[in-house]
Amino acid sequence: MSETVIIKCPGCGTKNRVPADRLDQGPRCGKCKTPLAGTASGPIKFSDANFDSMVNSSRVALVDCWAPWCGPCRMIGPVIEDLARQFGNRALIGKLNVDENPVTAQKYQIRSIPTLLFFKDGRLADTLVGAVPPQQIRQKLETLL
Repeated sequence: MSETVIIKCPGCGTKNRVPADRLDQGPRCGKCKTPLAGTASGPIKFSDANFDSMVNSSRVALVDCWAPWCGPCRMIGPVIEDLARQFGNRALIGKLNVDENPVTAQKYQIRSIPTLLFFKDGRLADTLVGAVPPQQIRQKLETLL
């Protein structure tokens, strides 16, 4: 059975259960039919439990590996939120708190944060480390699409 993600509708506030493997198919709210746009309401929250199924469910995924105490991570945060709204129908964009999810952080050898992981077809395609300029992140994402 596929993992599911709960997405709050930006229109009516209803919580919608969406299968992870259908996030890139433009889901709509079950109540008001407003497009949920996969990540239109902001970045998806990744965890050790859902990471692999989420990354494998989308053609292109961007994961921001961060921690709440990290200053550069807080600088990148708004950029990731903007990208999630802009690319919500075409890519899965989310955040992974490395303090709460050490298994995934160790698997991808996250030694410095923020680290941005770019996946294409379920495979790690590229990595950016540090607070890089927003246009560099956007360009990398557009290249993978």
